[in-house]
Amino acid sequence: MIEIGKRSRLIVLRTVDFGVYLDGENLGDILLPARYIAEPLRAGDAVDVFIYNDSEDRLIATTEHPYAEVNTVAFLEVAASNRYGTFLDWGLPKDLLVPFREQYVKMREGVSYPVFVYLDHNTRRIVASSKIEHFLNNRPPEYNHGDKVDILIYKETEIGYKAVIDNLFTGMLYKNEVFTPLRIGSRAEAYIKLVRPDGKIDLTLGASAAERTDDLAQRILDVLKKRRHLPLSDRSSPAEIADAFACSKKDFKRAIGNLYRRRLININPDSIELV
Repeated sequence: MIEIGKRSRLIVLRTVDFGVYLDGENLGDILLPARYIAEPLRAGDAVDVFIYNDSEDRLIATTEHPYAEVNTVAFLEVAASNRYGTFLDWGLPKDLLVPFREQYVKMREGVSYPVFVYLDHNTRRIVASSKIEHFLNNRPPEYNHGDKVDILIYKETEIGYKAVIDNLFTGMLYKNEVFTPLRIGSRAEAYIKLVRPDGKIDLTLGASAAERTDDLAQRILDVLKKRRHLPLSDRSSPAEIADAFACSKKDFKRAIGNLYRRRLININPDSIELV
């Protein structure tokens, strides 16, 4: 089934002076304007297009790629506002509407916000909402510990960062486990740390403890090969360790323990050194 707000590969039905008409199947014939046609098209040719509503609310196709599709979360900049709502730049000639009722706070021009893009089935228009959580967590998560996921940071709280997971769920990254800079709109790969009985999800930016230990041990060893000595040990403060290797003290102690057992380093009260 062909969907509004998604990319599809459609067949050319006929050509006209101002473009070509494509077979939109359940959506009917859809115009691809001539300005989007780089090479001549003939009836029967297939073309990849994105389907949306033009400024007169007619369905239209484009070969351009918007910054987001329906049922995804994106971080988009406000282009303008009027009495109907706020309009976001999403990479197409017609900006994306966020109705005022779909805004937690009034959006300001020039500022970017995380939004969920969806199809309003009453109007068949593509719109967006900053009330992201209303559109997610609609079914039980089926993740396992250690599963890799794609995330987008959409909110900062006192305890951590809320993230959208695979455009389907929300999860939490706790600040005491984050050692790299994050901001609203950041995208990253993360791992499932825990799926709670109530369906809430805890995330981590690192892989399994064993993988983190191996990676960190190698990074420490690489530094020691250049310097032979580091003024850090298992007695160093968490802040000193985080500044040096962007990791937790727990992971640092595991890593240097690993290197010590392999007889690659010595651990002194105030430092570590290459054997």
